[in-house]
Amino acid sequence: MNAETLQLAEKLEETQHEFWNISHQTAEFISMLIKISGVKNVLEIGTSNGYSALWIADALRDSANNGHLTTIEFYEKRQCIAKENIEKCGLSPVVTFKQGRALEILKELDFAPDMVFIDANKSEYIQYFDLLKDKLPKGAIILADNVISHAAKVADFLEAIKNDKRFQSQVLDLPAGLLMALKLV
Repeated sequence: MNAETLQLAEKLEETQHEFWNISHQTAEFISMLIKISGVKNVLEIGTSNGYSALWIADALRDSANNGHLTTIEFYEKRQCIAKENIEKCGLSPVVTFKQGRALEILKELDFAPDMVFIDANKSEYIQYFDLLKDKLPKGAIILADNVISHAAKVADFLEAIKNDKRFQSQVLDLPAGLLMALKLV
């Protein structure tokens, strides 16, 4: 991460509780995973103020994979803040913003992402999974935040992904809990 992007990321960390951002540790993990996995097309469900999008887009830019992030946010005001943050770091060419209800946008999704990062309405995680699981290619990665902190709200999602033999999954002990799943077939 260049100095300007890192400085903005640190500033956004101060708003973690206001905008429900992921932890710094989780952001670092996702960034590293993108860089080592060769991911090219990432779908993020839940942009908020763009903190995680900043880390993802920066990793895609730095990984020399010519990657792209498509990020979905329900609230227009939050998406405007995220766009400003992405623009400040010169990451706009790497990011496409979609504003609206994720369930509706996912129904119209016209590409198969290599990675999906879910950090939105916890009670809808199972529906996001149901809409995406058949569209994802072999080797695709699903990451879902808050699977420990909001365990009751995501229990059906965790059970579904655990029981789907096409996926291998593990809950990582990062702040709030991060599920990582790999599509095997």
